[in-house]
Amino acid sequence: MSQKWVYLFDEIDQAEEKAGSWDGVRSLLGGKGANLAEMTRIGVPVPPGFTVTTEACNAYFDAGKKLPEGLWDQVLEAMKEVEKQSGKKFGDPSDPLLVSCRSGARVSMPGMMDTVLNIGLNPETLKSIIKLTDNERFALDAYRRLIQMFGDIVKGMDRHAFERILDEYKTKTEGGQDVDLTANMLKDVVKDFKALYKKELGEAFPDDPYEQMRQAIAAVFDSWFGAPATTYRNVEGLAHDLGTAVNVVTMVFGNMGKDSGTGVAFTRNPATGEEEVYGEYLLNAQGEDVVAGIRTPSPIADMAEDMPEQHREFLRICDLLEQHYRDVQDVEFTVERGKLWMLQTRTGKRTAAAAAKIAVDMVNEGLITKEEALMRVAPEQVNQFLHPRFDPDEVEKARKAGKLLATGLNASPGAATGVAIFDADTAAERGKSGEAVILIRPETNPDDIHGMEQARGVLTQHGGMTSHAAVVARGWGKPCVAGCEAIKIDLDARMFSVDDKEIQEGELVSIDGATGEVFTGILPTIEASFEEERELITLLGWADEVRRLGVWTNADYPKDAVKGRAFGAEGIGLCRTEHMFFEEERRPIVVKMIMAENDEERQACLDKLLPFQREDFEGIFRAMSGLPVIIRLIDPPMHEFLPPREELIEEVARLRFSKDDPDELAEKENMLQVVNSMWEVNPMMGLRGCRAGIMYKGLTEMQVHAIFEAACNMTKEGIKVHPEIMIPLTSHVNELKLEREKLERVAKDVMAEKGIEVTYKFGTMIEIPRAAITANEIAEYADFFSFGTNDLTQMTYGVSRDDAEGKFLLDYVERGILPENPFEVVDRDGVGVLMKMTVEKGRSVKPDLEIGICGEHGGEPSSVEFCHMIGLNYVSCSPFRVPVARLAAAHAVLKE
Repeated sequence: MSQKWVYLFDEIDQAEEKAGSWDGVRSLLGGKGANLAEMTRIGVPVPPGFTVTTEACNAYFDAGKKLPEGLWDQVLEAMKEVEKQSGKKFGDPSDPLLVSCRSGARVSMPGMMDTVLNIGLNPETLKSIIKLTDNERFALDAYRRLIQMFGDIVKGMDRHAFERILDEYKTKTEGGQDVDLTANMLKDVVKDFKALYKKELGEAFPDDPYEQMRQAIAAVFDSWFGAPATTYRNVEGLAHDLGTAVNVVTMVFGNMGKDSGTGVAFTRNPATGEEEVYGEYLLNAQGEDVVAGIRTPSPIADMAEDMPEQHREFLRICDLLEQHYRDVQDVEFTVERGKLWMLQTRTGKRTAAAAAKIAVDMVNEGLITKEEALMRVAPEQVNQFLHPRFDPDEVEKARKAGKLLATGLNASPGAATGVAIFDADTAAERGKSGEAVILIRPETNPDDIHGMEQARGVLTQHGGMTSHAAVVARGWGKPCVAGCEAIKIDLDARMFSVDDKEIQEGELVSIDGATGEVFTGILPTIEASFEEERELITLLGWADEVRRLGVWTNADYPKDAVKGRAFGAEGIGLCRTEHMFFEEERRPIVVKMIMAENDEERQACLDKLLPFQREDFEGIFRAMSGLPVIIRLIDPPMHEFLPPREELIEEVARLRFSKDDPDELAEKENMLQVVNSMWEVNPMMGLRGCRAGIMYKGLTEMQVHAIFEAACNMTKEGIKVHPEIMIPLTSHVNELKLEREKLERVAKDVMAEKGIEVTYKFGTMIEIPRAAITANEIAEYADFFSFGTNDLTQMTYGVSRDDAEGKFLLDYVERGILPENPFEVVDRDGVGVLMKMTVEKGRSVKPDLEIGICGEHGGEPSSVEFCHMIGLNYVSCSPFRVPVARLAAAHAVLKE
């Protein structure tokens, strides 16, 4: 028996038997076909029709764009059944059946593939339609639509050529719209359309209805690999081998008079989640008229006055569909001469706010379970609740007005408007005065921290999703657009340009960190308030009941800790101490410490830094009372605290030439000598992390001294503290052994001096492949491991993160060389293998070893799922990603 390629809408039981499940039916018949068949099964009025399967689509491409063997015969048989059900015959001049060919992939891809309407019209059937409907204008309008759609979609003609002809005739009418064209005008339009078709293609428009349908089916298949559909799948991460089904459906017409109409609706409000049927309809119109905006539709509620009986029936069906599918439905309908037909139902797309409200409401209504509600909201959607966002209507207006300048990487979500500022000092100064500032840099580095802190948002020309700007901005909940290569920054002229547009310092710009878009001027924002998001808070509470993975936060300052805790963090997984050193009053002391010529000078500087560090940690412990706090000892190379080498060379040359200030020259020359002595070809793999602690006497001892003084002081105040000291960049067990033994002595001495015992842990970051491979040895001297996946990814791939993202990595992803950016999503097959090995080896020595992750991967949903799968205790991420991670951790359990 040959393969079954075609299923009538009333043959869903056969499709289900073959596919084995509802998901299988959707894969076989596509979402639209499966839902049309399912509506038919539950008694909803659906025009007769059939579906050509997605398997046929894939076979069509496998055969070199030829319809697979047996398909056309099955189509002809199915048409006979549709003729019986409709009481009409395809191609019959006396009572013709007209059909549409509509695409329908497994996953909804709205507007990405093609549809051909009114198939079956030719000069003979046209006469019959005019006679049967007594509406010449309607029939001619349907015919011109067929020729236009067929020429555009099936034959690839320029659609604008048809539009130009139509526009010529519309200018002759008083209203200037499609509906104003008279029957005589439409006769001429049809004649001109056919002439254009023959001129462009060298052949007449086909009159054979079966030839029209055969070519339309092939065209819908072809649209699967059309540019819009392919791009959409790339963006959405959908597979290219799913294929599209083709739904051949009896045409019903909403443009047959005042007792006819068409519309689209959602069973609940897709923007707010309110329980109300939300949509629009048009009297005397076809479906595309609603979408195309040719006429202004009316709210669906007005249908109660125009068509009260059909409106009541429509509301009943909406309720039936929502109860049946147990989710919000997006429906299309047509009323033909008083008879209501449902043309489509699918799961309704909705905003994040609506998704949360609908999920919680449906649990309260007893329609779905809490677990199902959790799966109805994507972790990525949670971002929309936590950051200000631009008013969507204003964004659309700005785009139409040509205010969109460029699009970069959506590095940190949120919306911000401010004056363009091109250096950190000015941004800090003007930001402190209360002015809204957007800091714009070629890229940022730790020197820019103070400017970033005061800026409303950050825009960089270079850098990727895990660049300095992106990571810091996410940690602070600031909008950031990174790697916006379309803008050309001229720091000397204090401006940037995009094509022929120039933005000078002080001009207003707006950036959208959720989309990566950069606009000129002010865009109004909608402020976010987590505390007011009742449905989201309810949903996250349910997530906490389900998840097994702890969710901690990365926080360098008390305000970050407070924010993270408010978002539900259960501890701090990463407190970076080096950011504290960059603050204005401390930086000179740090510079002197690095420049010190002997141990005594260095220790004097460290003694001055200790009170600052102690105060920092007291604030963190106070904010996180009762919860664990992992403090990473200083990690970056020391040269980052000094002026850049090139800048010093220029400054020394200038001072030598001018001879104005011998003292300053001596100071700069000395500093340049130190910088030259510290210069490294690859500083990120040089003297940093635990190596700096080992080589710079007293540095990490001072930090641990400050941590334990702060812990003891807070304990005296009745605050419960749980410090965990993290030693970074361990590659060999002896490094950890040396540092731990030295630092633990300091901790014990401080506690003895204070007369207070504090529970503590010493552990290390796993960010070098060798540490992962020898995790069993390292575990002997560690109470915990924490994956630093940014560096671990960098060293596993052998790439410089910032260079790679700017030069080739994003292109690799776009071209399919890499499935995803490994700095955004944990590379399970490479980095993930090292992580799994670390867990297994470490716990072979210490079964209860605490293991977490503190890179930005800790807030990315797929990476959170992987951390759950390999048995980590917690993930840690920036405060604004904590709610995302809470939901993602619950999803990981439910997916099991």
